[in-house]
Amino acid sequence: MTGKTKTAATKAAKTQDHIPKIKIGASTCLLGEKVSYDGNHRHDRYLTQTLSLFVDYVPVCPEVECGMPIPREAVRLVGDPAAPRLVTRKTHEDKTRMMTDWLPGKLAALEKENLCGFIFKSKSPSSGLYRIRVYGDDGKVRKTGTGIFAKAFCDHFPRVPVEEAGRLNDPQLRENFIEKIFTLKRWREVVQAHQNLGGLVIFHTQNKLLILSHSQAHYRQMGKLVAKGKEITAKAGIPALFEQYEILLLKALDLKTTTKKNINVLMHILGFFKKNLSADEKQEMLSLFDQYKQGYVPLVVPLTLVNHYVRKYDQPWLRDQTYLNPHPFELKLRNYF
Repeated sequence: MTGKTKTAATKAAKTQDHIPKIKIGASTCLLGEKVSYDGNHRHDRYLTQTLSLFVDYVPVCPEVECGMPIPREAVRLVGDPAAPRLVTRKTHEDKTRMMTDWLPGKLAALEKENLCGFIFKSKSPSSGLYRIRVYGDDGKVRKTGTGIFAKAFCDHFPRVPVEEAGRLNDPQLRENFIEKIFTLKRWREVVQAHQNLGGLVIFHTQNKLLILSHSQAHYRQMGKLVAKGKEITAKAGIPALFEQYEILLLKALDLKTTTKKNINVLMHILGFFKKNLSADEKQEMLSLFDQYKQGYVPLVVPLTLVNHYVRKYDQPWLRDQTYLNPHPFELKLRNYF
């Protein structure tokens, strides 16, 4: 590790000391443990050296935990893509029952972990999320499967954000996933400590711009839900209101931000400074917005100036907006073009 890298890591470590870590699940092999079928690991250094500064992992290796040895014969999905079997590649031994017998107990144990996300191993017949090969009984190979554990997890925890480690190499997918786990963490803190209409109003207000950057339509639905809060609470209770809101929140966050959506939010922010900015300051702001729109600078550039003016002109409403700081700056998630 170079001196510069050590300095950056030290600074990040100091920052994360003040931030409660988020608990997420991860395929054990991604964390450097030698549990793969060949006795090796699939170590992902971004997970262990960068993201780990802000999250605590709950490792899961379905194949080993259900009773398979290390090393072992590789397995693959066979049969109907909608309900495939887990079969060894060479000896064709069916391991499906071994996996499905283990699943209920594991899912019950994970319920107690209160996970805010899960990162799965790509291309795995037990843990892969997308385009897993399924070897059909008709001899055709279809890339339409989902790993048996990954599917069971998603069915059991439909509101927990999930992603594959390989897809996290895409900067936009990485930011979207990490933004979701941090937002879900903040939401759960409200549910635990302030499960009342006042707490919901505060959360909705502070996350207005963040939600708008994903979906104006969902923000409007959520606004109507909050406005009817007293009525819904009187009929169905606070938990029902919070559940409806959570469903809409996560659906909104599933929709990726775009340059156009971010520009709309930035222009909304600019309106808060109409009585503060000089002509030159406003022009500087608009110029950076345009440079971002044209793809010359990443989003972090105009947002840095926005945050500067928020402090300079003391804008309390904007200061509380999670959109301006949705995740630790050290993760550099808004630095991509």
